Amino acid sequence: MRRLAPAIVALALLTGCAVAPAGPAEVVPLNHLPALTGDYFRVESREVGRAFHIYVRLPDGYDPAAANAWPTVYLTDGDSLFPILAANHLFLTYDDGLPEAIVVGVAYGGFDPATNRRSIDFQTPGAGVSAGQAGAGAFQRFLKTELIPDIERRYRSDPSRRVLFGQSRGGAFVLYSAVTDPDLFWGRIASNPSITPGIESLLESAAPSARSDLGLVVVSGTRDRADLQAEAARWLSAWGARTQ
Repeated sequence: MRRLAPAIVALALLTGCAVAPAGPAEVVPLNHLPALTGDYFRVESREVGRAFHIYVRLPDGYDPAAANAWPTVYLTDGDSLFPILAANHLFLTYDDGLPEAIVVGVAYGGFDPATNRRSIDFQTPGAGVSAGQAGAGAFQRFLKTELIPDIERRYRSDPSRRVLFGQSRGGAFVLYSAVTDPDLFWGRIASNPSITPGIESLLESAAPSARSDLGLVVVSGTRDRADLQAEAARWLSAWGARTQ
């Protein structure tokens, strides 16, 4: 204990210093992380009634004055998926020739359920789901009427090549978007979707589409939970037999 005493005293002094008044905290921009170079802004959503933190990775060589426009990938669960997938997109471009894109992460700013309301925003209507729990419609309106127009105003984003990515419950939201507003996104990726409760609204007839070039990928991992694999297989089987 005598050997630990100096360290304990030093820790106490440091702790005491930590509560002393200090100047404004330094904000370190993402430009110091070259794989995530881009932008950040906050959106106060009228449709959802809450704020979102929006992180944007811009393509390597992005020039706001250039004439070209870029495909844009919108990530649900941006708190975790943006730093993973935005950086990996860059290296897939380097190594495998994947076309560059603007990558947009829609984040809550934390994982605490009081802050992170993915259980509401991605929840689709269906049996056993109350109107207050099923927030997928409001979240889609936020994307369509608030976020997407803002992104396409701020950056050289190609409106004809929007892509939506969601994992787990976010994957269910991707399927909901495909059924209810197919033309909103050019491509969609539902990764290991968790679609119960609320599967009923994902099996309804799709809204009309004016496009013939839309794409949807449903990925179900072999190590995912058996019930989630079964849900994804049920959805694919139901839609595989339809023309719309």
